[in-house]
Amino acid sequence: MAGHSKFANIKHRKGAQDKKRAKVFSNIARKIIVAAKAGGGDPETNPSLRLEVEKAKAVNMPKDVIQRNIDKGTGVGADAADFVELTYEGYATGGVAVMVDVLTDNRNRTAPEVRKIFEKNGGNMGEPGCVGFMFQTKSVFLVDPAGKSEDEVMELVMEVEADDMESADGQYMITADYTKFLEIKQALEAAGFGIEVAEIQKIADTEIPVDDLEQAKKIAGLVEALEDQDDVQAVYTNQNLSDEVSAQLAEG
Repeated sequence: MAGHSKFANIKHRKGAQDKKRAKVFSNIARKIIVAAKAGGGDPETNPSLRLEVEKAKAVNMPKDVIQRNIDKGTGVGADAADFVELTYEGYATGGVAVMVDVLTDNRNRTAPEVRKIFEKNGGNMGEPGCVGFMFQTKSVFLVDPAGKSEDEVMELVMEVEADDMESADGQYMITADYTKFLEIKQALEAAGFGIEVAEIQKIADTEIPVDDLEQAKKIAGLVEALEDQDDVQAVYTNQNLSDEVSAQLAEG
């Protein structure tokens, strides 16, 4: 079993995303464009595109919007777009590591904006690789058991060769190699599990305990400001919030 903090982080991240549904649509749309540009517009022969289309369907993106973004990626029509994927790295207050995934059509605009956000919120943007070694890219699923026992859940986890499983509040968090995302998602759906979160995320190997509310608020402010930047796709940290601080943050 993994540490409870990772489960709490996934739940907190899910709640933040629900509040920014329009941003979620925008992020997925951009990823569809990039995937289509790199591997073609047919999801059957382009696994990366198939993954992004699955994500789009999961948030109820209309089919015509999905196709429009595929067309942008393949250069069809006047709306053809050119985006590049980048990751910026840095630190929040207290030395907490921060990873920022972006998708931009103008890195000369995005980098200074991200740097400014770090500086205004008590952090600093570092050089490439300064914290990346602390994280692994993983498939992450948060599922409802749908009446199944923990033994049945564990049996499926072993069958698909997932890396880890932990439980809390009647749900299960399953992590696995990022290359197994579609395989595990399909297996969970076939087994009748309710999937609340299905994402590829960066998970920290080493975490920094945060048990001071003011520090936690500063980190949360930095993360929120970064997530509000138009080109930012996702923000990850290696903070490990204490249960008390996590509850206080949730109360606002």
